[in-house]
Amino acid sequence: MKSTQIRNLVEQVREGKLARRDFINRMVAVGLTAPMASMTLMHYGVANAQTTPHVYKPTKRGGGGALKLIYWQAAVHLNPHYAGGTKDQDASRIFYEPLANWDSEGNLVPVLATEIPSRTNGGLLPDNKTVIWKLKRGVKWHDGKDFTADDVVFTAAYAGDPAAAMVTVGTYKDIKVTKVDSHTVRVEYARATPFWAEALVGGVGMILPKHVFEPFMGAKSRDNPANLKPVGTGPYKIVDFKPGDTLRADANAAYHVANQPFFDSLEVKGGGDATSAARAVLQTGEFDLGWNLAVEDEILKRLEAAGKGKMTFYVGSDIEFVSLNVTDPWNEVQGERAHASSKHPAFTDKAVRTAMSLLIDRKGISDSIYGRGGITTANFLNNPPRFRSPNTKHEYSVEKANATLEAAGWKRGADGIRAKGNVKLKFVYQTSVSGPRQKCQAIIKDACSKAGIDLELKSVVASVFFGGDFANPDTYQKFWADMQMFTTTMTQADPQYFMEQFTSTEVSQKANKWASRNLVRWSSKEYDDTFRAAQAEFDPAKRAALFIKMNDLVVNDGHVVPLFARPRPVGTVNKLVTNISPWDLTTAHMASWWRDA
Repeated sequence: MKSTQIRNLVEQVREGKLARRDFINRMVAVGLTAPMASMTLMHYGVANAQTTPHVYKPTKRGGGGALKLIYWQAAVHLNPHYAGGTKDQDASRIFYEPLANWDSEGNLVPVLATEIPSRTNGGLLPDNKTVIWKLKRGVKWHDGKDFTADDVVFTAAYAGDPAAAMVTVGTYKDIKVTKVDSHTVRVEYARATPFWAEALVGGVGMILPKHVFEPFMGAKSRDNPANLKPVGTGPYKIVDFKPGDTLRADANAAYHVANQPFFDSLEVKGGGDATSAARAVLQTGEFDLGWNLAVEDEILKRLEAAGKGKMTFYVGSDIEFVSLNVTDPWNEVQGERAHASSKHPAFTDKAVRTAMSLLIDRKGISDSIYGRGGITTANFLNNPPRFRSPNTKHEYSVEKANATLEAAGWKRGADGIRAKGNVKLKFVYQTSVSGPRQKCQAIIKDACSKAGIDLELKSVVASVFFGGDFANPDTYQKFWADMQMFTTTMTQADPQYFMEQFTSTEVSQKANKWASRNLVRWSSKEYDDTFRAAQAEFDPAKRAALFIKMNDLVVNDGHVVPLFARPRPVGTVNKLVTNISPWDLTTAHMASWWRDA
């Protein structure tokens, strides 16, 4: 970005036309770190620029009426520790809270803790593997019982129990959390670790009430009524929840933060599609906020022209990508489709994977469909910028794809489809029901047909695809197809948890109820060793280099094909003032949202 463009944006911040956080997001998108973006504002004398141009802020709890959100992918349960999809994580976060959140600049802010552990306050011990958290006093669970250290200790044990098959088991299985006193806990990692702020923090750190969840430990965890009727410490208390449809809640009159929440009630409406959700916010104003408005950018711009709402794209490290199945999704091994020991009949050949990558026009798809909502990339890990690999590249070439397949012995048959032996290049390519995704599928199918590859396109209703129902064959966790496409979110300002999803221990399979996060079932000893090295590397430059190496190992192997980075597309009515971080869940800071007069 040219210096004149930067100065123009700075002036917009100075004049109150551009929120400070939006300026930072734009700078991050072009390669600056958030702290450097803040320093840029300081350089131009606007260090104290407000995050929004609004001047009114609530001075008391309540009085704001109803807050209405539309999540076109509806939540199906409210247990944060087996929420495999963002929609269920966001819904759970309304009621449950972690010890700390991530703010818009990637800093930790206390929630159920009194302060962030540091060397200065004695929270980070010299052994680099012990963390002391001091907890807020006077916090009540929604049923009136006291929140204490016992709840924190319990949550770690609950989530870390392999028999429970929680999505967050990888975070908790190797740590020890003990009670120091009624409002202090000690977290001990197995070895010295530079990123200690994973357990009990952010989207994977929501604390559960021991007295509600203890009777449903281990294999009984999914039978707990609280999975549908949460008892948390958050700003809203459940009133009614219809899985796959609507969630209603009222303000928590005993919430532990003064003057919050501003709104008296909350409704989260699920179902429908992204375009209808965008229209309900930007054009009609029927809802205050629309989540994940993955809609063609030209449509969004037309809806914004109505003047009732606006889009904000929060730049983090979320990524839309295509997975080429490592395993065989069609034949059972030991009574299981896509068994971890099986091999995909075609994608085992690197030449086929290379051809598939060459047949995806990333830039064309991003420019023509997603616009502001897509940043073309060859990397799986894109932010923070110091972790972004300079070693990868992407290319679109039908000609090269044909040459690659021909050289590898994949010959066209009478039907035009390439084959080798008895294996044909015919694949089922699945994703969720979404206008842009179906257009993306069609573009890729057309290119593949020019190279002798036949794709059968499959679209699964989002509530099923991301539903986490281990009895349903069409979930993305099972991945019983040859190819699939979706966005994975990074809900921390550090890539450790994000990149753990490609480790061997995270392979999704029947034994863990398909709840683990390595859905493509790719594994590499070199990757595992590099990941473990990063967990113990304290030098920032060396640690960044290790994550870059992990990115390169995944991308260059070809089973994971990044399409574009996905700034989170959120639509809001004009008078809604939000506090949303691209490094945490959308609802993480919703207790502080308010409506301007």
